Amino acid sequence: MATDLDGTALRTDGTVSPRTASAFAKVEEYGGMLVFVTGRPPRWMGGVAGAVRHRGLAICANGALIYDLHTERIVESHLITVDVLREVVAQLRANVSDLAFSVEYEVGFAHESDFLLGGLDKHTRGVCVDSVTARPCAKLLALHPGMDPDELQDTVHRLVGHLVTATHSSRKGLIEMSAQGVTKATALAALAGQHEIRASESVAFGDMPNDLPMLSWAGTSYAVANAHPDVLAAVDHVTAANDEDGVAQVIERLYR
Repeated sequence: MATDLDGTALRTDGTVSPRTASAFAKVEEYGGMLVFVTGRPPRWMGGVAGAVRHRGLAICANGALIYDLHTERIVESHLITVDVLREVVAQLRANVSDLAFSVEYEVGFAHESDFLLGGLDKHTRGVCVDSVTARPCAKLLALHPGMDPDELQDTVHRLVGHLVTATHSSRKGLIEMSAQGVTKATALAALAGQHEIRASESVAFGDMPNDLPMLSWAGTSYAVANAHPDVLAAVDHVTAANDEDGVAQVIERLYR
């Protein structure tokens, strides 16, 4: 059982509802494997880990980091190298005006002063681009103040798709880049292989374009009703919206 978090299993306010927490518990109680597959960095997983009583594993940063919720430690990482990171930033800055960058490391993050932050990060301080590209990172983010996210993703892919894997999970112009070939699907497939679980035996839930590789890999795929149009068109089934506990509704049917 694999599910995205924000916009999918979590409520819009970022919380795990009691119904969803109870459904997650059923997966392991019945001998299933529960995996959260998210664009979130590990530093944003504390609340989720506590809400589910530290059950399961998390694939974080769109596949770049494997995070054990039981121990709250990173157990595997796939990073963008410094040379690639600097080349990507240089190419994008030269061809797309008004971009601002941030990076997620295995532990911590850095961002340019004009990268507008929100949520848990809104009170942090910006650093110059030399510092942003100074060491390998799990995820590079590019923010544009006005471009449509689908248009921006196409542009980024055209310019640097040979260097990194680009996707997005936001309604604004924010692109997330991982090391070339690293996606939610590659990480989930590797993890499933380690536990002798076939793709045909897996069920996955998502809502945004960064979920598409995972949803294509899984034997059975679900989108929540509030999902991106491309996701709704790609899945086997559609369940209720995230604020209506759509993921929990399916789990309850599967684990009666």
